[in-house]
Amino acid sequence: MQLWLIPVLPLAGFLLNGIFGRRFSKTVVNAIAIGSVLLSFVWVLKTLAGLGDLNAAHTEQYFTWIQSGSLNIGFDFTVDRLTAVMLLVVTGVGLLIHIYSIGYMAHEGGYYRFFAYMNLFMFFMLTLVLAANYLVMFVGWEGVGLCSYLLIGFYFDKKFATDAGNKAFIVNRIGDFGFSLAMFLIVVNFGSLDFGTVFTSVAGKSEATLTAIAFLLLVGACGKSAQIPLYVWLPDAMAGPTPVSALIHAATMVTAGVYMVARSAAIYTHAPAAMEAVAIIGLATAFFAATIGLAQNDIKKVFAYSTVSQLGYMFLGAGVGAFSAGIYHLVTHAFFKALLFLGAGSVIHALGGEQDVRNMGGLRKKIPWTFWTMMCASVAIAGVPPFAGFYSKDAILAAADRHAPWMYWVGVITAGMTAFYVFRAIFLAFFGNYRGKAHPHESPLVMIGPLAVLAALSLGGGYFFKVPEFLAPLFPLAEEGHDIGPVVVSVAFGLAGIALAWLFYVAKPGLPDQVVAAFNGLYKLIYNKYFVDEIYAAVVVNPVVSGSREVLWKGVDVAVIDGAVNGVGSQARGIGGVLKRVQSGNIRSYAAWVLLGSVVLLFVMGVMGGLR
Repeated sequence: MQLWLIPVLPLAGFLLNGIFGRRFSKTVVNAIAIGSVLLSFVWVLKTLAGLGDLNAAHTEQYFTWIQSGSLNIGFDFTVDRLTAVMLLVVTGVGLLIHIYSIGYMAHEGGYYRFFAYMNLFMFFMLTLVLAANYLVMFVGWEGVGLCSYLLIGFYFDKKFATDAGNKAFIVNRIGDFGFSLAMFLIVVNFGSLDFGTVFTSVAGKSEATLTAIAFLLLVGACGKSAQIPLYVWLPDAMAGPTPVSALIHAATMVTAGVYMVARSAAIYTHAPAAMEAVAIIGLATAFFAATIGLAQNDIKKVFAYSTVSQLGYMFLGAGVGAFSAGIYHLVTHAFFKALLFLGAGSVIHALGGEQDVRNMGGLRKKIPWTFWTMMCASVAIAGVPPFAGFYSKDAILAAADRHAPWMYWVGVITAGMTAFYVFRAIFLAFFGNYRGKAHPHESPLVMIGPLAVLAALSLGGGYFFKVPEFLAPLFPLAEEGHDIGPVVVSVAFGLAGIALAWLFYVAKPGLPDQVVAAFNGLYKLIYNKYFVDEIYAAVVVNPVVSGSREVLWKGVDVAVIDGAVNGVGSQARGIGGVLKRVQSGNIRSYAAWVLLGSVVLLFVMGVMGGLR
């Protein structure tokens, strides 16, 4: 089926725009960038149609990459039902975001460079999901990290953007180190990195070994999918252009960790301690990030913490054994969260760059298309039935309730907070009186069109795309049917969050200030994001930087290495200073030295002869 064409088409777009884009008009850049992603999407559809029901994985082997003794690692691609879901999300949503970017980036410098990076990202993300073994997956894994760094720091003339890019790159390296250690353990214990070989041999391995592998993979997943304690890079990643936030940091790249855990389900199901860790980390992240989202005023930061929280939901689903529910939420989240970010970009575009919701207000009449599409995303993420988020979130909460009721209740409370902070942003931006200085204007059709498509998917995607049923051959469905009570409770919490946001920011707009005054200490803690960045700086960053400066640089490099080299040089210079006096240029002096040398030589010879 020529699976290689799926990632190679965007790679060709990257090469053309990256090398020649400076000479191309924007029309040509658009045609190459969007055309390559469109062709990739079409080829995905053609491939999936040709493969039929996908009850068996289809694998294509291209060449042997590593051959060492019995270890044989090929550069191979594979497609099964899980891959099919990811391919459709990456290429479909990616195409919409590329189209949207034409309008959003129209007046930005480095236009061709932006689209080249976006195409490069598509290449690596598609490589990641098509991989037939962990090593090829790692290539895509590292590649999307590189593209994230390039796109977060796209505005390289602004320090906050370059700092954010560096932060994302460094934090992800911590997770990637865990992933690489997991691969070494897999090679040692399985003699292969191929998914098929590893997963069919899991049953014969010790639980301790599988638990160690699963925990190391989890470290990698926490870095890429922004889970505690490695989530700190994602909110700062909002320094990049808004389409980047939608594509990489909402819909696709950050879900790579969830995909990797689901792909490794055979390992995790034989490592119950690691499974429980996945669930607890996911739940803790969902709750923790949701509390921070309650107090943020930058509209992109609100949605950034929402992304961290929703990724936590996906981890919760995987951790309680509902892998298909986690992937289901991955799909619906791609719809409504990409829409929220692109809608936020439309608001920012309309206001000339303004991102603070306190400087907005009354925009629903000025930019109605943006308002109504964002409302579709908001009711979806709030879990209001029958919209997309309701189906996937309900599936995760139902599985959590069966696994441990306390997890269900924390998840339900988090759902209520999610509805509150999302609608807080909506009400502050679109209701009341306009508080800004710019003259708002609706975005062009090239931006509104993708919003409308994503709005339709946010409303009906959960009903029409039955992801758990599609994935049933890979991940057997959980016990059918569950009490209606938990569903009613979770919906009630979501509606209560919306109602509370309406009360605070529409009906009684002075009420939030009273609440802040009453709980000032707690508000400051949440507003400052629990001072986690400051704690990391004090405990990790500053000691490492100062230790590197004082110990490695001044102590080792300067004192020992440079000291040794400089010491040898000083001694040589001193000896040379003495010897240079011999070279006076005076013939009588040279004659005296010759005479003295002759006398010394004769004396030594005489002494040696006497000894014999």
